[in-house]
Amino acid sequence: MISSLSVLLRIQLLIITSYFIIEFVIRPIIVENGYNGIVKIFVLSYPNFCEAIAGTIVITTLLLVLKGKFRKSIGWLKEKHVPIISTLICGVYVILQEFKIHNIGGANVYDPYDVTFSIIGLVFGYIILIFIKPKYIVE
Repeated sequence: MISSLSVLLRIQLLIITSYFIIEFVIRPIIVENGYNGIVKIFVLSYPNFCEAIAGTIVITTLLLVLKGKFRKSIGWLKEKHVPIISTLICGVYVILQEFKIHNIGGANVYDPYDVTFSIIGLVFGYIILIFIKPKYIVE
């Protein structure tokens, strides 16, 4: 049986791989050839979608590892609450970054499409977590 954290790792690798393909292969072609419309919006905003999903998975993994290591001191943290807590933490980070309230992780340019793709990524990340139901590992 494959552990839920292993499944999350595989999803993370898929998201990161798709990010690199879009960012370093497809994006230069779209920008150089002057594409406009939905293709350009998708290619330019897709990294925000990836960031939201990847961030949600990373925060989930951290919370579950902490839960596994410090069961007694953070006993209040229930596995069923991890998806929403992770999504909210990631959402605060990503949305504040999009509105330039902080620049942690790079200099951003405000774009409503980036905000939209970030929100869609957060929703996808949450759905992934609900579907997979990650569990902490007891050591």
